[in-house]
Amino acid sequence: MTQSDFETRALLSKLGKWLAENAPQIGTAKSLTKFATGQSNPTYELTTDRGHYVVRTQPAGILLKSAHAVDREFRVMAALGKTAVPVPVMIAECSDPNIIGMKFFVMSKIDGATVFDPALAGYDRANRRQLYFNQVDVLAALAGIDPSAVGLGDFGKPSGYLDRQFATWTRQYRASQTEDLGDMEFLINHLGAALGERLPGLCVIHGDFRLDNMLLQNNTKIEAVIDWELSTLGPAFIDLSYWCAMLRMASSWPIAGLGGVARVPLGIPAEEDLVAHFCTKTGHSKPENWDALIAFQCFRFAAILQGVLKRHLDGNASASNAAVVGGQAAPMATLGATILRDFLAA
Repeated sequence: MTQSDFETRALLSKLGKWLAENAPQIGTAKSLTKFATGQSNPTYELTTDRGHYVVRTQPAGILLKSAHAVDREFRVMAALGKTAVPVPVMIAECSDPNIIGMKFFVMSKIDGATVFDPALAGYDRANRRQLYFNQVDVLAALAGIDPSAVGLGDFGKPSGYLDRQFATWTRQYRASQTEDLGDMEFLINHLGAALGERLPGLCVIHGDFRLDNMLLQNNTKIEAVIDWELSTLGPAFIDLSYWCAMLRMASSWPIAGLGGVARVPLGIPAEEDLVAHFCTKTGHSKPENWDALIAFQCFRFAAILQGVLKRHLDGNASASNAAVVGGQAAPMATLGATILRDFLAA
């Protein structure tokens, strides 16, 4: 038995005892298998004598302040379970790290495919177009929810999102920094002034809205949106700008975008069409500093990737490809700096 197998069996034993008291309806725990993907919070398939479930935990080791907030994930998905936004069913949550060594929660297992390639190889043109617009529809539905109406009125502050996020991710980047990246320094020094415009529409923000954080059925149906660790309250265009920034990433990168890919032959809508569809659905107007917002999202994601790299170097990474993915922080910063330089020069 490997060290990993031993640790998983020990985790299952502790988890099983807790579940017997706090979620007896799902049956007796039989096995626990870690998913290979997922860079932040370790995720496991739990098999019981009554079915299959998912357990999501904080990673082991010393954690950055406010990071890996599985308790917030549980709360937001439980609240959104009453809305048109598709999420798994929340079953039980444990905020006591002494039970299994870290905070965790249990949710239903959704039967659905996880797709990582935004070019959607194997799809036909019509299905590519449909899935992309279906993703915008999910964002529009999220933007249309009154946070207070679903018990999330205190899930975040009602204003100042960009200022707080800029400060938070600058701090997180500094805490996990392993080398000097000139483009990150440029973004840190010049983003603040470019993000002065107030954005409309207070809503729940997913925080990591991309294709691979969705479970799909029949190619185009979004059965569930998962990985809400970075969720909070903020302006309506935040998730859309983040997703569009991800799509600008090079198609050759470990986490790939559509950079360098011709969208028209594939049937994938142009960025302006995705934004226009969102505006039509929500009634909001596209921000004038849209490209500065895209640059901010590149900065934020570069800081997240830097955290992945640091966890790999510290030996407590969640996924097996953490070194490669974390290495994407530098080109991500370069992409953001290039976009911001062009915006400032316009």
